[in-house]
Amino acid sequence: MKKRNFNRPASTTPPEAAKKIQKKPRTKPKVAEENLSESETKYRLLFNSGNDAIFVFHPEKEMEKTFFIEVNDVACRKLGYTREELLKMTPGSICDQSQQHLFPERLKKLLTDKHILYEDELSTKTGTAIPVEISAHLFEFNRKATVMAIARDITSRRRAESQLRDQAALLDKAQDAILVCDLNNYIIYWNKSAERLYGWKTQEAIGTNVFDLLFRNNSNQFGSSRRAILNRGEWQGELHQVTREGKDVIVESRWTLVHDHQGEAKSILMVNTDITEKKRIENQFLQAQRMESIGALAGGIAHDLNNILAPMLTAVQILQLRMKDKKSLHILETIEKNVKRGAEMVKQILAFARGVEGERIPLQLDHLLHEVQSILHETFPKSIEIEMDVAPCLWTVSGDATQLQQVLLNLCVNARDAMPDGGKLSIKVSNKFVDENYARMHLSASVGHFVLISVTDTGVGIPPEIKNKIFEPFFTTKEVGKGTGLGLSTVVGIVNSHGGFLNVVSTPGEGSRFEVYLPASEDAVTVENSSKQDSLPRGDGELILVVDDEISVLDITRETLLTYGYRVMVAKDGAEAIGLFAAHRSEIKVVITDMIMPIMDGAATVRALRTIDRDIKIIVSSGFLDDSRKLLQLQNGVDGFLQKPYTARKLLSILHEVLNTS
Repeated sequence: MKKRNFNRPASTTPPEAAKKIQKKPRTKPKVAEENLSESETKYRLLFNSGNDAIFVFHPEKEMEKTFFIEVNDVACRKLGYTREELLKMTPGSICDQSQQHLFPERLKKLLTDKHILYEDELSTKTGTAIPVEISAHLFEFNRKATVMAIARDITSRRRAESQLRDQAALLDKAQDAILVCDLNNYIIYWNKSAERLYGWKTQEAIGTNVFDLLFRNNSNQFGSSRRAILNRGEWQGELHQVTREGKDVIVESRWTLVHDHQGEAKSILMVNTDITEKKRIENQFLQAQRMESIGALAGGIAHDLNNILAPMLTAVQILQLRMKDKKSLHILETIEKNVKRGAEMVKQILAFARGVEGERIPLQLDHLLHEVQSILHETFPKSIEIEMDVAPCLWTVSGDATQLQQVLLNLCVNARDAMPDGGKLSIKVSNKFVDENYARMHLSASVGHFVLISVTDTGVGIPPEIKNKIFEPFFTTKEVGKGTGLGLSTVVGIVNSHGGFLNVVSTPGEGSRFEVYLPASEDAVTVENSSKQDSLPRGDGELILVVDDEISVLDITRETLLTYGYRVMVAKDGAEAIGLFAAHRSEIKVVITDMIMPIMDGAATVRALRTIDRDIKIIVSSGFLDDSRKLLQLQNGVDGFLQKPYTARKLLSILHEVLNTS
């Protein structure tokens, strides 16, 4: 049996392998050192990557001892300092001078909240300010409070915000109302012109349903327009809308469907132009054309009817001579009466169509008016008070006395019928010079000398929806058998045939005023020449604020005042006027304001002006009858009143009087 040799190697491992096995293992401190070095490398790589500047410091009680302990490469590059230079600086020293005083308060808030986010401006080595958004965090490092502040350059964002503000300012300067709605119909943008047109402030309109804000509940225009924009991407047309004050406006609207970057529809852009005044003028033109067409048709029919009625009347009169029995004569008398009535109606139609040509002679209307007054007192009920005001030295007119008497009687009868429970009928006659100022405010007016006859009642008034129809033949609101509908159409025909024109002012529930302008005879007045115009009172550079929502009134009033030596500022509503007055209070001498306006009416505007300056001189103007009652409610709030439409002489005279009243 062999014995084991313990002196013999137990392994036959090659010498190279044995050397590897015999190599000394790494110690734990060495591994930790290598790991730390690798960690620092990763930290430094992350710290210097990205686009944000990073600053690290230990907050000290004394701010001048709070130095940076670390900054990244971006911070050095943005500010223009080396790393060594920044590590010798304090956080407050890199803040812009205008912001340095805020640093201690922000640091105090950080120590309480552990994290703050704010905007600041950092100052570079060359003194340039860089706008930044700073996110500052408080944490503990090496058992010491440490702050890491990450500063993001927001120069591009500030520039974009500035561009957006500039664009918004441009949109606010636009005359059109511009609004944007999301696809659920809620308003997300509303410019200043939208405020002026509709009366709703931006903060009130944003987030509101556009249908609830601008349309009446019974309107189906919005629904059809919305369907069209969603189907076609664009839509334009006229819309009937309503302001905050309940005033109806007509706008020419252009809608555009706005898409996002992915091409998905996200909102609707609406651009609305107020065409209310334009439509009113168009309606006047259309009414004039319609009346002309109806007149031509009525004239032709009346001519044929005359040819039919004339032989009938002759035949009846012959039969009356031949027939002797009472029954037949009674029938013939009835036929004659109705034929004559038909002939009278034909005469009225002809008066409307082209004016019945009568004898034109110089007339003094005061004699004619006294005759009419006598008839009214004898025939009208006692419950109607009749008042006559005839100015002395009336100009003569060239006309037919019978026809003009018919005009007055027709207007007075209409006034009587408008006051079934009694009231007041006023007839006022005066000389009137219609200048370009007045003519531009009233479509059918012309420049010249006129005798003005005003017939005013305190009756039920005329609803706006039928105001354009009242002069059409056979149009009547009276019961069947109580009116032919030819009274006012006859008035129009006669007045037009005399070269005059009509104006109607009416407020439902308050009454109506019919104004008849008859041209004065050329030999009755001396036509105003330039020397007389120069005799109109002139201004001395006083600043006048004119407030009116009708552009045509603003334009002609401004032009007149500038021509006669005044300086002028204009506002389209009361709210705009208050802003202008507050800014130029020391310069403005007189405010001329309309009574009926959107956003703030005349009464509210007067009260607001008096609150700012109780001594400011105010003139109000209006074409509505009930505004005289509002003036009484204002008590001593106004210094003068201008009845629309007004002449340059009336405007300048009242303004001169108010300016020279202490």
